Amino acid sequence: MNVVRLPELDERRPRRVAIGTFDGVHVGHREVIRGCDTVLTFDPHPLSVVRPEAAPKLLTTFAVKRDIIAGLGVQELVVIPFDEERRSESAEDFIDEVLVGQLGAVVVSVGENFRFGKGAKGNVDMLRARSEFETRVAPLVEVDGEAVSSTQIRALVGAGEVDKAARMLGGPFIIEGEVVHGDKRGRALGVPTANIVPDERFVHPGHGVFAAWAHGHPAAVNVGIRPQFQTGRGLLVEAYLIDFDGDLYGQALRIAFVKRLRGERRFESVDALVEQMKRDIAEAERVCAAATVSAP
Repeated sequence: MNVVRLPELDERRPRRVAIGTFDGVHVGHREVIRGCDTVLTFDPHPLSVVRPEAAPKLLTTFAVKRDIIAGLGVQELVVIPFDEERRSESAEDFIDEVLVGQLGAVVVSVGENFRFGKGAKGNVDMLRARSEFETRVAPLVEVDGEAVSSTQIRALVGAGEVDKAARMLGGPFIIEGEVVHGDKRGRALGVPTANIVPDERFVHPGHGVFAAWAHGHPAAVNVGIRPQFQTGRGLLVEAYLIDFDGDLYGQALRIAFVKRLRGERRFESVDALVEQMKRDIAEAERVCAAATVSAP
């Protein structure tokens, strides 16, 4: 898939264009994207410029979003840098200059709640009124009787319900971060972990122990503050990669969450903690073996 920022786009051709922020690239987004060869998205999230205090924590990094979109068979990802200049662009200018002028859109696909342009005055009716392209409006998608939205998925992930979130996402919830040095306590206990400090700009699962995939291996992952030890450190994601022997320090690691196994708790002794960790690892391996999601 070709990835290009809009200012550098130098080829105008007939394009079938899906437009949206597509945070999480959930099943509703995939319905918008279906049948399109080009995805037009915005970076950073428009609300971070228009109303920073209301900007949500994001479900996916740009790199993860890019890779998920590529996996849908899209040929081209066009990224609009969203800044104050773009914020002041009228809906009419967006259509004339971007969709028609630069992209050459022949089909434009959006969600039914899509708004665009200065003051969010552009809507699906404005798009439908244009004769230069066909407008396709994807309806809301429901999963388990609930309308799918990035907001709903953020709530599920925050509550630790990563398996339900995965059904709405169309794939596992994934975090990405650089593996950093910890206090080596896991290694001393015989359970060495790859540690990620969560980026506060992004959603992370609620505290607990999870079955997950990481670096192609099933993993038992703890998200929390490690109440057994008074370390003074903040939130940490600790992944024990099953049957892995290697050095991941300084590398980007993606963790695909499968299921929450239990809450985070303090044990009567370190020995009791170690015994529970062994049970967690066995359960994580079993859950991953039975899961339909694949390793990232």
